[in-house]
Amino acid sequence: MPVKAPSDQVTYLEAISRALRDAMREDPSVFLLGQDVAAYGGAFKVTAGMLEDFGPERVMNTPISESGAIGVAVGAALLGRRPVVEMQFADFISCGFNQIVNVAAKMFWRTGRPVPLVIRCPAGGGAGAGAFHSQCVEAWFLHTPGLKVVAPAFPRDAYWLLRAAIRDPDPVLYFEHKQLYRRVKAPASAVFDAGGGSDGRDGHGAGGGGAAGPPPRIGQAATLREGEHVTVISYGWTAHHALEAAEKVAAEGISVEVLDLRTLAPLDEEAVLRAARKTGRVLIAHEACLSGGFGGELAARIAEKAFEHLDAPVRRLAYPDIPVPYHRALEAACLPSAEKIAQVVRELRGW
Repeated sequence: MPVKAPSDQVTYLEAISRALRDAMREDPSVFLLGQDVAAYGGAFKVTAGMLEDFGPERVMNTPISESGAIGVAVGAALLGRRPVVEMQFADFISCGFNQIVNVAAKMFWRTGRPVPLVIRCPAGGGAGAGAFHSQCVEAWFLHTPGLKVVAPAFPRDAYWLLRAAIRDPDPVLYFEHKQLYRRVKAPASAVFDAGGGSDGRDGHGAGGGGAAGPPPRIGQAATLREGEHVTVISYGWTAHHALEAAEKVAAEGISVEVLDLRTLAPLDEEAVLRAARKTGRVLIAHEACLSGGFGGELAARIAEKAFEHLDAPVRRLAYPDIPVPYHRALEAACLPSAEKIAQVVRELRGW
């Protein structure tokens, strides 16, 4: 893939593709595997052209067996390779669940040997694709020690966090919301620049395509917007809804702080508590289902460690506890949106 000129816009999908290519060029131990990732280029064309560039020994199709693909990848990682497995859809990862939570996650504790494995998970709804192709399943893995879980919202974060995930000695679940792929863009110079000038907490610039700070690290949240009245904590596609909601209510005199977690495990708990203490009113928004979603864990930590700073109950906005409907209007009624976030922010401000 040709390197884009600094003035060109880079999509979220292109940033992920570039991260894979750069990692493979720099480290011959990195290889890709998954269903249709070779000649077809993957379900969303993230790996298009890579078979021609790197050959069949580094870009491998697998049978329709997520358990088999992940098992092979774990074995390869134990032998010193750095595999990156693509799930066609994050939903299908359930077929490889045992290999992830009982093998990859625990291998270091059993043997002392690292498992440098990345599993890319295209997740999320909004396309009317139904219950088997639309879920946000990150919470399944947040209950398993030994796994890292990353969910970037911007092209710059997508690029650098994937590079970091590939270098990491632990297995990493890397969640890519499908609505981000071609909708969210940033200048190439901002995405790929590894320059300094920031402490990594000014995420709207670093993540959103403005002046780039140092590359984000796994376990480091980003403040997308400074605010005084209400804090909204989110990640992935929902972080963009949070920013839009903050713009909506700003016209009403409500100042919203927006925190993008970027990494769910390890959690940047310090950033979460700092943002909660700053405003005393917190909304946690995510697309995963409400019950058992990560919002519940965040709310518990805030209640436990920042209770004396709260001026209102910690609120959650999430997907209802139902399977994803096929009908687009029904699905839209379930999804978090900027207007839904704005309404909860208004309620918190008035508490």
